[in-house]
Amino acid sequence: MNEYKKSSLEGRYLTFYVDGELYGLELSHVIEIVSTQPTAHLPHVPAYMRGVINLRGRIVPVLDVRLKLKKPAKADDEKTCFIIVAYNDFRVGVIVDEVAEVCSVADHQLSEPPLQQLSDEKYLQSIADLGDRVVRNLDCERFFAADLYADGIRPASQEEG
Repeated sequence: MNEYKKSSLEGRYLTFYVDGELYGLELSHVIEIVSTQPTAHLPHVPAYMRGVINLRGRIVPVLDVRLKLKKPAKADDEKTCFIIVAYNDFRVGVIVDEVAEVCSVADHQLSEPPLQQLSDEKYLQSIADLGDRVVRNLDCERFFAADLYADGIRPASQEEG
């Protein structure tokens, strides 16, 4: 990613809902948002791994954020979507209940997650206090690394394109 593009995305987050709670991902990791589509099941993966999709010729693993965070399962509806995220050399899709908005967050609005041992908080990078709402910002390293490396899901290295 070129420096201009990287700096223009700094401090910006894509926010989305999971089980009524607001979460965020650094916008620099977000490739696109796509509507849900059928996934090909993979054997011997955790229950929260929905499977893989073929996204314009690229095989992309997809995981259900609800199930990863140990929240109750929910059937997809018209608001459910896949957020395609770039993490290191991987692209991975995350299933969320609903995308909210892109927001800018200043450094003074961010704080450390208070209880890192809780199921969803161990995946958090920060908490953003936006006055009328609180956003739990996911840490891609913590959220994706164990699944993408340890469970053998290794999509081919993908160039920006």
